[in-house]
Amino acid sequence: MKKGIHNYSEIGKLERVLLHKPGREIEALTPSTMERLLFDDVPYLREARKEHDEFAAILRENGVQVIYYEEETAKALRDDAVREDFVNNMIALSFIESEGMKQAIRNFLMSLPPDKMVEEIISGVKRDDLGEVKTGSLADLAHTEYPFVMDPMPNLYFTRDPGACIGDGINIHHMHTPARRRESLLLKYMFEHDPDFASSQNTQFYDIYDDYSIEGGDVLVLSKDMVAVGYSERTTVAGIENFAHNLLSNSDFKKVIVFDIPKCRAFMHLDTVFTMVDYDKFTIHPEIEGPLSVYELTLNKDGTLRFNNVVDQLPRLLARELKLPAVDLIRCGGEDLIAAQREQWNDGSNTLCIAPGTVVTYERNYVTNDLLDRHGIKVLTIPSAELSRGRGGPRCMSCPVNRQDLQ
Repeated sequence: MKKGIHNYSEIGKLERVLLHKPGREIEALTPSTMERLLFDDVPYLREARKEHDEFAAILRENGVQVIYYEEETAKALRDDAVREDFVNNMIALSFIESEGMKQAIRNFLMSLPPDKMVEEIISGVKRDDLGEVKTGSLADLAHTEYPFVMDPMPNLYFTRDPGACIGDGINIHHMHTPARRRESLLLKYMFEHDPDFASSQNTQFYDIYDDYSIEGGDVLVLSKDMVAVGYSERTTVAGIENFAHNLLSNSDFKKVIVFDIPKCRAFMHLDTVFTMVDYDKFTIHPEIEGPLSVYELTLNKDGTLRFNNVVDQLPRLLARELKLPAVDLIRCGGEDLIAAQREQWNDGSNTLCIAPGTVVTYERNYVTNDLLDRHGIKVLTIPSAELSRGRGGPRCMSCPVNRQDLQ
């Protein structure tokens, strides 16, 4: 296995993957906090953790090294100065108005060892954690029922979104919603200060502090020459342009293909409606098979971006770009519109490919799983009654760090 980051496809043998096992942050979800924290339902933590353990076990059984967000971030914070800088930046991204409260949170977090600090930040810092705090501001008088002074991160088990490992480099994303923005800071320190995660030869293509949002569910590495990006509810045109310019200027990738998908929660990211499962096979939600705006971004000789509108049917476009005679689009839910809508809502198209023709899926999407099997795809299923309540599938729950190159 190559050291550092190395990822030139969606389907090469997966060697190392970054996960986050749901923790106490999930129990911050209530009917009154779900909207703020981007959930539609409240998962049962005990069962969600069991399901996630089965996900990790299947990966390990297939030769994948599983690493975890909390452990890798804690490694990055061993130095006192780095830890203090991390806490200051985390507080700055947490929308805390009172200087006195910021100092109280800073004192609390800096009193903890790195592993415990990371756990508390992910779980959320409550007023009760800080004891009696006099901030010297209106905050002392203002009454609030909300228990957290620093929000939890219940979406972190979808490790695909805060960043994306692309080629020998990484994106550290400016997340679209305030509820998720701090997740990327964990990855930023991991990348910069944890030599077990990344090497000095790895390049950064995007940063959390860039101005425009882009998220990892919209980034697919289709080949050693080409990356696909979804223009979606959470990834902006300006973010795509910045990423494409940085990638094409600082790597061997030749082009970025942009898919303009519907801007709604059911189609949150490109990988909720479209994933690669083999050299010539893709899962797809039927509702994006029709007229679809696709754009090609390449680099001019003077270093500026060139934009082209691509007019073609999706199967022909993919076959041409991947230099294949044809590609096979496997429809989520098959020809049954109701099954397609139900299973797409539960991420039937959100497969994690761990080797060419081998994928991990949710067992609940049995119509799509049967279709994959009939198309010659080896399907490894995991339970998902609780994990799926967060609106993300196995690809969403994984950040591939290393894959073997395709032969």
